[in-house]
Amino acid sequence: MVTFMSPQDSAQRAETVRARHVQVSDEGRPEAVGRQHDLGKLTARERIGLLADAETFHEFGALVGPGPAQQGSEQASAPADGVITGTARVDGRPVVVASFDFTVLGGSNGAAGGLKVAHCAERATHDRTPLIMLLDGGGHRIQEGLDSRHFAHGFRFFQRMVDLSGLVPTVSVMMGPGFAGPSNFAALCDLVVMVRGTSTMGIAGPTLVAAATGEQLSKDELGGADVQTGHGIADLATDTEQEALDAVRVFLGYLPSHTDAPPFTIDTPVEEPPGAANIDGLVPAGTRQAYDVGDVIEALADRDTAFELCAAHAPNVITALTRIGGRPVGVVANQPLHLGGALDSAGCEKSAHFVSMCDAFGVALLFLIDIPGFLVGTAAESTQLARRSGRLLFELGQASVPRFSVVLRKGYGAGYIAMAGGRSFAADLALAWPTAEICAMPVEGAVDIAYRRDVDAAPDPAMRREELISGFRANIDPYLAADGFGVDGVVTPSRTRALLLEALARVPARREVRVAGKRHAISPI
Repeated sequence: MVTFMSPQDSAQRAETVRARHVQVSDEGRPEAVGRQHDLGKLTARERIGLLADAETFHEFGALVGPGPAQQGSEQASAPADGVITGTARVDGRPVVVASFDFTVLGGSNGAAGGLKVAHCAERATHDRTPLIMLLDGGGHRIQEGLDSRHFAHGFRFFQRMVDLSGLVPTVSVMMGPGFAGPSNFAALCDLVVMVRGTSTMGIAGPTLVAAATGEQLSKDELGGADVQTGHGIADLATDTEQEALDAVRVFLGYLPSHTDAPPFTIDTPVEEPPGAANIDGLVPAGTRQAYDVGDVIEALADRDTAFELCAAHAPNVITALTRIGGRPVGVVANQPLHLGGALDSAGCEKSAHFVSMCDAFGVALLFLIDIPGFLVGTAAESTQLARRSGRLLFELGQASVPRFSVVLRKGYGAGYIAMAGGRSFAADLALAWPTAEICAMPVEGAVDIAYRRDVDAAPDPAMRREELISGFRANIDPYLAADGFGVDGVVTPSRTRALLLEALARVPARREVRVAGKRHAISPI
């Protein structure tokens, strides 16, 4: 005989479910919410509400409680064990979200919460959807961590993050204190955003640093947003939490949901670049005259689509996601306003990481070349520049996406090769502008090195030096580069965008694997 639940029993059970969820919600914890707002921060749930499309967040693990406290500690109260997890949609795209709750034991990572975060990574892996972590506080929960039986297991989430790397986009937004554990999480993500005034990053906070080294630093001096974007640890710093979440939305808009998905192309009508009409006059012919290569990017890309990453770090090279004809393109450009556009260790690492990310997600690469070479001297050598530059060459050699190069002006030495110049890495389109100078090194330096005896033996050394420089300079001509088929052609700047549009339309999204049967190449660093 089947016994049906009475309407009263059914209503009571539904009310119990609702009440249990209210207990762990912002509605059921007004004092905790007030404390968070007093700190100038939104709650973990409010942040998800701002990020996700309306009515699309579906939480899992809401009723999870903390794991057992270690001997000597009282059992803690930890709603949802300090992390809100679930699936959602961002601009219509499915994502997985983990939002850490600073109001629960400082956002610390408990054993049960760790299982929830690991499940987020598993969902992202199986569903092939981006993973977004909104970090606030954290680090291992002390009340559970001083216990060998518990801690000896370690933490498998890092293995899961490596599994996700290059499979789906991963994003961390630092929205509060993030020393130790949260910084380790962020280090494995494709995009790291920080909020000025509230977020921090670093291996250890001020108290531990003071105890270990004697340095007395504030949290912002040690790991604030502007400090860590300057170091290249974070990609962007914003003034508000809303701006940080908007940046996540913009970033994801350039990438597919997973590595095998087609490029995230916009089909709406493309507006001409605002600087297109002036592009022919943007790059001065004089190699000692500086200019902003950002203006060149704006003149080649679709209107208002340039999204620069890591701008505060290694400003001698610009790395930016943009669109050309609606298609995502990653731009690597030498910036003459800083170090004359020369590459140093920081610039090489920044560029190498960007190339790797673009290749993972099928984003074509455009190199805008105006490089006098690599930095030289003891300061440069002390930064392991030979290996750091090798990392950039390594990532270029591994890349399978289309790549295009345009020599704007200087294309000197190994730096030219590291910027994918000419046929170095089988560019799908290799162009030079009429202002281009392509050679092994600056003529003046070459004469001083290779022809020093000739100059010293001349009756008038200064005159002889100028004769040699003038003679060799006649050999440095973009039309000679085209004559030897080192580039596909010399074109006016105003013709370049049309050629890029044509190339993007014809080239395959990926190249074939170069060496079958190899597990992976070994990075120089």
